[in-house]
Amino acid sequence: MKAIILSRVSTNEQQDGHSIEAQKARLKEYCKRKNLEVIKEFEIIESSTRGKRKDFYEMLEYAKKQKEVIAIVADKIDRVQRSFKEQVVLDELRRQERIELHFYTEGIIINKNAKASDIMMWDFGIMGAKSYVLNLSDNVKRSIEYKISSGECIGRVPVGYLNVKDPITGKSSAIIDEERSHLIKKLFIEYSKGTNSFAKLEKECKKWGLTNNTRTNKTLSHNVISKLLQNPFYYGYMRIYGKLHKHKYEALIDKDLFDKCQEVRESYKRKPSRERKHDFMFKGLIKCAVSDRLVSSDLKKGKYVYLICRDPKDSEKKLFIKEETILEQIIDVFKSLQIPDELFKTLQEHLLRSANCEQEFHAKQIKYFQQEDHKLQTQLDNLLNMRLLESITQDMYDKKASELRQKQREINVELKLHNQADEKFSITLTSLISLASRAYEIFESSKIAEKRQLINFMFSNLMLKGEKLEYTLNEPFHLFSKPTSHNEWLGN
Repeated sequence: MKAIILSRVSTNEQQDGHSIEAQKARLKEYCKRKNLEVIKEFEIIESSTRGKRKDFYEMLEYAKKQKEVIAIVADKIDRVQRSFKEQVVLDELRRQERIELHFYTEGIIINKNAKASDIMMWDFGIMGAKSYVLNLSDNVKRSIEYKISSGECIGRVPVGYLNVKDPITGKSSAIIDEERSHLIKKLFIEYSKGTNSFAKLEKECKKWGLTNNTRTNKTLSHNVISKLLQNPFYYGYMRIYGKLHKHKYEALIDKDLFDKCQEVRESYKRKPSRERKHDFMFKGLIKCAVSDRLVSSDLKKGKYVYLICRDPKDSEKKLFIKEETILEQIIDVFKSLQIPDELFKTLQEHLLRSANCEQEFHAKQIKYFQQEDHKLQTQLDNLLNMRLLESITQDMYDKKASELRQKQREINVELKLHNQADEKFSITLTSLISLASRAYEIFESSKIAEKRQLINFMFSNLMLKGEKLEYTLNEPFHLFSKPTSHNEWLGN
């Protein structure tokens, strides 16, 4: 059989570390051992989770042009993909006997006749790789944490300030907008008097010539003024994800003036509407198959819950379906989820190999960041020696030392994120097995909010057609659903 070797790296550090060459060496030896004739080698330097993956799809196009089945040989599952988005294409080519996939580290081959256990291992390998990436980027975003800790703004500054870039370092900062800052302070003072509505202030802003700080230079609207007067940035704090963090820029007003404005605003607020006491299980989860709108829920006589949708036979007519009718169908699916005994041991062994692969990747990344941190510390030590010997001025020392310490903070954030991702990866795998093995038991013992989360986690495309619930099980739970015959588990 003819084969294509796929070697991929995602960062310049990996490229410089000759990771591609190491992959190629292993894969060539594998092909020789398996009597595979290598007809082309693809070296891809790109992310497997971002962008359109141009090089990856060029490789697939090359494989499709061949007149026989082509083996795509990769070092690990995560070298091919770290998400499910390419799986549809790969699986279709596999079913058409155009390609088969060889994963060296995991030791599995996925072809048209692959067993369900192998397909499941492939799914779990992708899910494991995806879990690591998601948890790595989930903590939003590497640069944000150290910027917040040093009092830097992480987005566009409000009206009265301007975003600027250092022409030398290219780093973003913020300065007072001399044209608008005094008008912003005036706006706060006028509102604090308690005699000016937002409509009146909007007219005043037009008279003053107060515009926003974007290219459009539009005058401030009612809504913009309302948000502006609630922004703590003006007295020295940034509100990020609901929490206040002190910033390093000059304040335009003091805290007393800001608080006075909030008191005025509170005095105008309407009384809060009565909160709905009942928590509906299927709120926001199911669409009507007839109208394609979200199905609403209604409480009758204080205890009976009905889901409201349109009649498939007459779209003008409403149907009231008992919540228990839909819940019974959901419960039947949870009861059907199980892992056959003959596959459980194989799956456990595969998860161990998959975890080892991710731990190897994690260890390499940790080592790289530790080495970078050591290099930065060495540079700081050398810089201090140069200052003590008076080889450089105090200003030169301060500027360079500040840059190096900033890089150290970035490295420390990266280390923290990778450690969190490694821990959450293990939790994800063990939780997945637990959920698949005890789905019904977990669902039954959960509160309504938790049940809603479980439904959302396992199901997609929930549609109500009359009293019939239509759905798709998310990957890889469709593999756990109890098959109608043993042949379905063997695969085709």
